[in-house]
Amino acid sequence: MSRSSAPQVLEQTVRETARPDAVAPAIAEAQAALASRRSAPRLLAGRRLPQPPGRRAPLWFAALVAGALLAAAPTVIGSPPDHTATASDYGLGGVSDISLSGGIDDAGVRRSITEAEAQARLGELAASRAARAPKTVLPTQGRLTTCYCQRWGQMHYGLDLAAPLGTPIYSAADGVVLKAGRVSGFGNAVYIQDAEGFVHIYGHMRYYDVEAGDVVHAGDQIAKVGNEGFSTGPHLHYEIHKGDINGRPTDPEAWLADRGVSV
Repeated sequence: MSRSSAPQVLEQTVRETARPDAVAPAIAEAQAALASRRSAPRLLAGRRLPQPPGRRAPLWFAALVAGALLAAAPTVIGSPPDHTATASDYGLGGVSDISLSGGIDDAGVRRSITEAEAQARLGELAASRAARAPKTVLPTQGRLTTCYCQRWGQMHYGLDLAAPLGTPIYSAADGVVLKAGRVSGFGNAVYIQDAEGFVHIYGHMRYYDVEAGDVVHAGDQIAKVGNEGFSTGPHLHYEIHKGDINGRPTDPEAWLADRGVSV
């Protein structure tokens, strides 16, 4: 390749691989640099600067043009705009958004309620449940075999409801368990006091599911029918005393009937 033909060959090659409007300024810049170097002073501090050998001039010129093309490459091929990604670009809150609520900066989501509001809502929930749930239920599904009446020469202070072993026994009303366990004559018994002050006694069961201090609601299972203690067959003995465990006995059948439950 001759010295005079190198610029033309390189310019032709560049035209084939890049857009003229982006490469032409680069070629012009390289040519200007070459002309400036040729006209620059030869001496610096009394010494002559070496000049590129004549045969290497085309290669040197090509290197200048290649450097100019490299600088112009973003313009030729296009590049995405300079953009620094932030946390918000990915749906994350910035540092100023982070709070004790877990980084959510939505006042409506993070807003808390007062204890009074919480108690009011809990009261509404309890009232709603009470309105749907029965207030009184029959303690077990069985056949009435003995009433609240005289039997064998003495008073029988409760109802006997015969049912197969393992038949569920339910709390007849909402209340708190006063006692659950072994009792003479009953084998096992559960004592539950309701909100009206009545104590409900369930006897002769083999298994029971509650203990003293438990809160129960009408219809909650508390035990299963058994044949423990002084018993002639599987049944539930159900008594109601007014005031406390040793209070005045009340006819359970009448008490249930007053609350809409028939035996």
